Amino acid sequence: MRRLTQKWKQMTANMLDLPQDVVQDIPRITMIGNVQLYVENHCGVLHFSSEMLRLQLTRGKLEVSGKELVIRAILTEEVLIEGIIADIRYMP
Repeated sequence: MRRLTQKWKQMTANMLDLPQDVVQDIPRITMIGNVQLYVENHCGVLHFSSEMLRLQLTRGKLEVSGKELVIRAILTEEVLIEGIIADIRYMP
């Protein structure tokens, strides 16, 4: 049933020419060099330190590691991180 719902959402997005991240509630990640990262559609911060950020996603987790990490802005579903970003990992 869940797979059918996902296919229906994807077909609807394709027909209406909507972005996949909006319809399927998946994250949109924008990175500027290795100094700034903007993540949309997250479900909350699980862990934050100056060397690691872990975000809960609808499906899985996102882990960002680096140095001197700072959360510049955080909203309900958006977060802006700055610092020296070394690695980004998606964990299903």
